[in-house]
Amino acid sequence: MRVLVIGGSAFLGRAVVEEALRRGHEVTTFNRGRSGEDLPGVEAVRGDREVGADLARLVEGRHWDLVVDTSGYVPRVVGDSVRALSGHAGTYAFISTISAVAGFPEKPVSEESGLQECPPDAGPDFADGDYGVLKAGCERAVEQGFDGNALIIQPGLILGPHENVARLPWWLTRISRGGQVLAPGDPYVPMQLIDARDIAIFTLDRAGTSDRFIVTGPEGNATYGGWLEMCREVTGSDAEFVWVDDAFLLEREVDVWFELPLWAPAAPETSSFWRASTAKAERAGLRCRPVAETVADTWEWLRHIPVESRVFGAKREHGIAADKEAAILAEWAARSVDSSTEREGGAH
Repeated sequence: MRVLVIGGSAFLGRAVVEEALRRGHEVTTFNRGRSGEDLPGVEAVRGDREVGADLARLVEGRHWDLVVDTSGYVPRVVGDSVRALSGHAGTYAFISTISAVAGFPEKPVSEESGLQECPPDAGPDFADGDYGVLKAGCERAVEQGFDGNALIIQPGLILGPHENVARLPWWLTRISRGGQVLAPGDPYVPMQLIDARDIAIFTLDRAGTSDRFIVTGPEGNATYGGWLEMCREVTGSDAEFVWVDDAFLLEREVDVWFELPLWAPAAPETSSFWRASTAKAERAGLRCRPVAETVADTWEWLRHIPVESRVFGAKREHGIAADKEAAILAEWAARSVDSSTEREGGAH
């Protein structure tokens, strides 16, 4: 099979390329060469998807069985790629996001939930640049504009080796340092986590079809506390987790999701973040490896990178500053001591 990956040098795109090469497919990548190096064995075409001449040069004399678009964020831009590739490919697989689904994360969602409102020709400023809204517009651009099979993949929370968002890498790095570690909220919160490599496998398996799938881990395939315990185990750390209430963290202006990656305080507007249905994808063949395997493989990749060279966030840095973490831990400890003293005083 001939496969074109738009992107292909970082995280999920890299996982798609690796899996396609492993299967013996002929792989072309199209990117600007800024996010990483292309893997050996691919035909690397340098270009910018926002430049019409670059798209024309890409498709000239070429045809692919499958296009996997891992780098589309603006509907208007994705539409240009779709039009250029129509007639040059059999299936256009667009990697979207579960955030494009209407009702997420307030309500449990499935493929029947519909999409957020966004036209297929929207520019980057539509809806103030909301990521999920724009991805919904990108999906429409593919489905309405591609002359062939349109395959829509809506991933949930993606982890794995070469993660450039750096949620798991930040936690692994922090936990490996040991000592008291600020752990947010409820350790028993169930999660849905999926490895980028499993998304790559599923996407390549679905070549030649038109459909849409929510692709994430099964409900409760990890808990927040269990996930952090996995990090402690693989790093061999002596870290001591100190679980701090959501309200206490919010009062101290801890940035939700970013300063403590994957932390989303219990609230009505996020009550179903980890409750997406994967039934349809599982019927179509989705299989997710154990989260412990993802954590171990990510650490095996990360531990060979000098700490000072690790970048925690492709667009925005992840992770709480050490001094802020220490200050919150000290306040939490002092509060616990005060509460204990008050209880002892009441007993007398």
